[in-house]
Amino acid sequence: MTSTSAKTILLIDDEASVRELVHACLSDLAGWNVITVASAQEGLNQIAVAHPDAILLDVLMPGMDAITFVQRLHQNPLTQSIPVLLLTVRARWFTPGKLQQLGIVTAIAKPFNPVTLPDIIAGALRWDTQSVDC
Repeated sequence: MTSTSAKTILLIDDEASVRELVHACLSDLAGWNVITVASAQEGLNQIAVAHPDAILLDVLMPGMDAITFVQRLHQNPLTQSIPVLLLTVRARWFTPGKLQQLGIVTAIAKPFNPVTLPDIIAGALRWDTQSVDC
């Protein structure tokens, strides 16, 4: 059984190789629409156009950091309900309590297993994992 509408993920990461890998993984294995941008500011600009179902966000980026991005996202009534997942080498910095305080669903550690990444995301978001074919 597959989902009738594909989910849209906005990936914000300044590393081109990570963007390429995650895009391929999520679009090929899960069938999701993946929009990639290289900065948090580009991400904020893209949200109004893309209306993503979730945001996958690197923590350490030049310019605006992830915490500021999430604060701006939550200040806007049109974007505050979009779930955010962190994708970061600093995943252990974020305790469950800290994630909840920040309004972030989970932190996924880099490096990650590309084959299991869609299942991890779907599980964290409580999406129907039957549509994920890994």
